[in-house]
Amino acid sequence: MTRLLRPFAGLVVPLGAVIAALAVGAILLGIFGANPLTGYRALFTGAFGGPDELAATAIKSVPLMLVGVGICIAFRAGVINIGGEGQIIAGAILGTLVALAVPDAPRVVLVPLVLIAGGVGGGIWGAIPGALKAYSGVNEILSTIMMNIIAGYFMSFLLEDWLIEEGAIRIQQTERLSENSDLPLLPGGTRLHIGIVVALIVALFLGYLLLFRTSLGLRLRAVGHNPHASRSAGMRVEWSVTQALAFSGACAGIAGAVLVFGSESHRFIGEGGPLAFTQSAGFNGIVTALFGGLHPLYTIFSSYLFGGMLAGGISLQRAVQVPQALVIALNGVVVVFVVGSLGLRAWVQRWAEGDVQREGRA
Repeated sequence: MTRLLRPFAGLVVPLGAVIAALAVGAILLGIFGANPLTGYRALFTGAFGGPDELAATAIKSVPLMLVGVGICIAFRAGVINIGGEGQIIAGAILGTLVALAVPDAPRVVLVPLVLIAGGVGGGIWGAIPGALKAYSGVNEILSTIMMNIIAGYFMSFLLEDWLIEEGAIRIQQTERLSENSDLPLLPGGTRLHIGIVVALIVALFLGYLLLFRTSLGLRLRAVGHNPHASRSAGMRVEWSVTQALAFSGACAGIAGAVLVFGSESHRFIGEGGPLAFTQSAGFNGIVTALFGGLHPLYTIFSSYLFGGMLAGGISLQRAVQVPQALVIALNGVVVVFVVGSLGLRAWVQRWAEGDVQREGRA
């Protein structure tokens, strides 16, 4: 029986954490005089109630999925990437610059070009703290957080001066970018664009196949397991660390390009600050990856779950008339419970594996 349950052992704890978080959220809703059942029904309907709702959830899940896959790559290599926010912005900036530089390029050329530029921008922004850690011993948590701040201020500078729309009343936004750079919509009559396809491709190829089906991925995971043994085996540990954060940043950078070229305004908008643009995907993507067990394929499903919470949260707020801050708090409660359950999750997985080994010896 344990052998059959082993693949699901890692899912029991995070699902239990979500259920516990929703129970706490129900108490919070009750304190504000709202009916929890009505609120959660609205949340579910707003996230999964029909084609438009499913499309809205998928759109919300795209940046979470991309950042989450990047987090999986970094964590598997033994480094912690807290710089998703800055890497999203770097990707958005470089993608926007490319769209402004060659606005007349055909759509079949320009769309891949801006997405690649986004990956390059995020990759460069991730490689910098990677190199600092690998070759100078700089803590990557501190350096990636600092890079977030730098990217945020650089975005504000560009959108207040060099890239600001001419004639705009000091609104931090670019002009309407070339229509050839718009991400094509998928069939079905919804707002869903090919960004979801791009995210799935990245999760499959740059995430799963890179990590688990290539020699490069083997080296990255070996360095993450034991850098000293890897160095003794002749592996270039410093280069692997730099590569890991570069790949991780590239995934987040593609998310930045998707946020610009898949938006309804088709502009790079910085009004409201960095968090208004990134939608906190750089931080929420970390939780998405952790919920998915730091596995790129499982992160696909966890990102859709969290995307549903973001999309459905708007319907919840309207249905029970609670402040937006409470909806944000509900998401925060889920984050706290999921992250707080990691130790228990690891214990359950070890127990399942040890029980299976005992059954095999018997």
